[in-house]
Amino acid sequence: MTVDQASRTSPLGSRAAQLQRTPDGIRLEEVAFLTQLNLRLDVDGPALAAVEGVLRQELPVRPGTVTRAGDRTLLWLGPDEWLLVAPPGEQGQLQAELRAALSPAGGVVVDLSAHRTTIDVHGPLARDLLAKGCSLDLHPSALTADRCAQVLLARAPVILVPHEEGAGVRLLVRSSFAGYVADWLLDACVEYGPAVGHDSGERGAGR
Repeated sequence: MTVDQASRTSPLGSRAAQLQRTPDGIRLEEVAFLTQLNLRLDVDGPALAAVEGVLRQELPVRPGTVTRAGDRTLLWLGPDEWLLVAPPGEQGQLQAELRAALSPAGGVVVDLSAHRTTIDVHGPLARDLLAKGCSLDLHPSALTADRCAQVLLARAPVILVPHEEGAGVRLLVRSSFAGYVADWLLDACVEYGPAVGHDSGERGAGR
């Protein structure tokens, strides 16, 4: 069975224009269809080297840390669990390569690309906005670019991944919670001023 790529609809696909209307200092953007592969393996066995050999990237082994290689990011989720985030459309090849590598070494790889969507919160007020619904210390000195965090944001489970540069933060949120989280973010923006249009071409400005 094949999937018509053009007919895919992201959880917030119909909300793009609404997400672009936020106060100065904050910009919201859904990044849809990212590859997301869940990895489970024993770091003390041969599986670690097998995975790193396929990805040409070190697996983060310290709690709540990330490693990056080009446009791929590995997130530490637990002592034997990681999430690989990569550009859209790479899940098929990556999953096949990782399964082949893990087959003799022991380990599991599961495609969760449809399980979550991604919301990027850009701008100098990004962390202030998120702090309104999260008990975690989001100051850049605490949540640095090499870290990630599994938290509740306004009671919705999300994974926070700081942007490599600037104050922005990426939210990985379950598809079933995406609408709720988007509504909360838009509502929480109100105190920062009137909503203005943000062209998607501004990406990277004021991150």
